[in-house]
Amino acid sequence: MTVSESEKSPRYNGIPKQVSRKDFNRYILPHLKKRVKGPKPKLSFYKIFNYILYVLHTGIQWEQLRTRRNELHWSNVYKWHHRWSKDGSYQNLFEASVIHLLDTDQLDTTHLHGDGSNTVVKKGATVSATQDTNIRKAKKS
Repeated sequence: MTVSESEKSPRYNGIPKQVSRKDFNRYILPHLKKRVKGPKPKLSFYKIFNYILYVLHTGIQWEQLRTRRNELHWSNVYKWHHRWSKDGSYQNLFEASVIHLLDTDQLDTTHLHGDGSNTVVKKGATVSATQDTNIRKAKKS
């Protein structure tokens, strides 16, 4: 019996566009911080999180987000996204997912790619090949 080429290579899933309620309650909800004070949101965290995934997947502006039957204004979805990004909820979720993949032997570290586009240059780095642009006005003599 021969193994097909697709069975030899590992299968990678794309970035999720939507999460099932079962997966959300099991893997995501425990890591999202909830407000202690104030009213509860009109929608469940499950729906809010899926709206956030939709915006991130499609790349639309927050103002362009249209919820079903206008059940929630786009700014409320953005506020939850902003809150979870600032309070460390997304970081906790990411770390827990990596630990889960590691524990279940699903984490493939043979190919790691780092994105250095936002890396801060330290003092004492070599001089850039391009000259800096002087934006000061020239003094008239």
